[in-house]
Amino acid sequence: MRSDRYYFISSLPVLGELGSTPPIGFAKLMEHVSERLHLGKMIGSLFLFDDLIQRQAFLCGEISEVDPVVLSSEQARNEGPLPDYLAPSGDLGAGAVETDGLWGVYFRYVADVARTANSRFLSAWVGFEVALRNALASARARRLGIEEAGYLLATGLADDTEDFTAVLGEWRAAATPLAGLRAVIRGQWEWLDRHDPWFSFSDDELAVYAARLMLLHQWRRSSSERATQP
Repeated sequence: MRSDRYYFISSLPVLGELGSTPPIGFAKLMEHVSERLHLGKMIGSLFLFDDLIQRQAFLCGEISEVDPVVLSSEQARNEGPLPDYLAPSGDLGAGAVETDGLWGVYFRYVADVARTANSRFLSAWVGFEVALRNALASARARRLGIEEAGYLLATGLADDTEDFTAVLGEWRAAATPLAGLRAVIRGQWEWLDRHDPWFSFSDDELAVYAARLMLLHQWRRSSSERATQP
């Protein structure tokens, strides 16, 4: 019902601009939608993105603590098996590493969630994020003078219409890994601005809220932790 959706969105704290303090935590938002299973799965699939980023950073030694909301702490530290829906698909490219395969499986999972929920936003988000990651992978490969094809993931999901010229230009010009990371986060934030079904009071509007909240937390986290490129 539209009135239910109105409540779920209008009762949440307003999000500020990128760089502002997040007014709510991931767990609190998950609790907020806990009575609507389809919303919980949509929001959870987005927050799983952040859990996997933390897992990758922990395994690389960039952070010493994890604070996941979908995965358990043991899973985020690679001390327990990941959920079955993140099981490796076995279709890694020639130059890919284990984390590339995991991200490919993750994005296919979110694409399935988007189809089940009939979420245009979530489907578009997958296309954007896959295309962005592949654009960054290609740029790194060209910089190193290696074949880029083996480092691309889930190419069938990528939105080939996205233009990353500005983001890649800022990323290449960044003086530090942190500055490069923040260039990417700004690009992600600007994409959300262009795809926000504002005042529709739809499930997708709530999903955009969750995606923005995730970027606010990632930006704040990057100010106090050693950061690497996504």
